[in-house]
Amino acid sequence: MAEAKKAKKGLISHGIAAQNRKARFDYTIKQTVEAGLVLKGPEVKSLRHGRATLGDAWAGERDGELWLFNAYIPEYQGGVLSHFEPRAPRKLLLKRKQIRELAGAVARAGISLVPLQIHFNDRGRAKVLLGLGEGRQKADKRHAIAARDWQRDKARLMRAKG
Repeated sequence: MAEAKKAKKGLISHGIAAQNRKARFDYTIKQTVEAGLVLKGPEVKSLRHGRATLGDAWAGERDGELWLFNAYIPEYQGGVLSHFEPRAPRKLLLKRKQIRELAGAVARAGISLVPLQIHFNDRGRAKVLLGLGEGRQKADKRHAIAARDWQRDKARLMRAKG
């Protein structure tokens, strides 16, 4: 019954709340890691409405902890006590060993830690999918576009034959 009400209102109970689709184009993603996200109540409500954007977001280390910077989660419009900064840094929850590995990779190899998506898991917890990625050059981006176009054309030809 509660699931039906949520589905009617357009709320996201589990699934993708925000996605950075351009990240996979701008970066070659080597590895992905799922991290928890520390949020306040109104931030979770706003995420459940699917209003967040990750276009300019990035993750980095501060004081031995990982943080999500510049992710835009707008204020929740349904309540009075929903005052928070939309682009505030938000703490990421990872094990200490994972934090050391990710921070070491970023410092050592010039790799960026890019948030790929924010989603809700089966238990309803907000999670961030982080990708360790190397920035692509313009020629690499052209190659990716050509490969994507060829895959699309190949699928079209197979459908026509088949």
